[in-house]
Amino acid sequence: MTTPVDRPDPVYTALSEHKGLLTRSSRSSQTADIVRASILDGSLRPGQRLSEPDICAALGVSRNTLREAFRSLIEERLVNHELNRGAFVRIPTSADVAELYQCRRVVEGAAVHGFGSDQDPAELTAALAHADACATQQDWTGVGTADIDFHKAIAALNRSKRLDQMMASVWNELRLVFHVMADPLTFHEPYLARNHEIYAAMIAGRSVEAERMLADYLTDAESHIRGAYTQIVA
Repeated sequence: MTTPVDRPDPVYTALSEHKGLLTRSSRSSQTADIVRASILDGSLRPGQRLSEPDICAALGVSRNTLREAFRSLIEERLVNHELNRGAFVRIPTSADVAELYQCRRVVEGAAVHGFGSDQDPAELTAALAHADACATQQDWTGVGTADIDFHKAIAALNRSKRLDQMMASVWNELRLVFHVMADPLTFHEPYLARNHEIYAAMIAGRSVEAERMLADYLTDAESHIRGAYTQIVA
């Protein structure tokens, strides 16, 4: 009797499309970029085991190169390594969620407080328009991505490259959190209207009201996520 040949997971097969992007000089960095992108877009799900043989075959890289890429992603808190089990897409904990939202309160709150008529709201406008378009198409995962883009644009109003660099890891880890949530429609739909309200208050110069609305938004979103985590994450 012949043993059936296991077919590779379609997720890893899809990675092979990026093989041509790799160059000899920075293969581990570029490998990390490709795996990171697949984690952030949800192709590789939180808790999923990252098969070294499949990824190496898909990208045409050595295990040493892949493990170096994994080390970078572990430092970014996107991947976990478990002894004798391998690498897994990280599942943020409830405590992680609390820390992420505390960072957001500080950075986004300061940005809304300091927002003035001399600042360009184009990125905010574009993110809301994208969210609306995704909602029209019932693409609630897309709405979640646009939500992050909107709040990322708020944080950028601080006009600090250092803060932007610091917050990059917050936004990436938040994407993992969003991918953990079981029902993107229920989670994202109520917050889209609230983003519009925050935006309207900012544009109208009602900074105190905008700050209060943002603080309430973040408190409610954190409570929503942590409540769901008690049922989703063991």
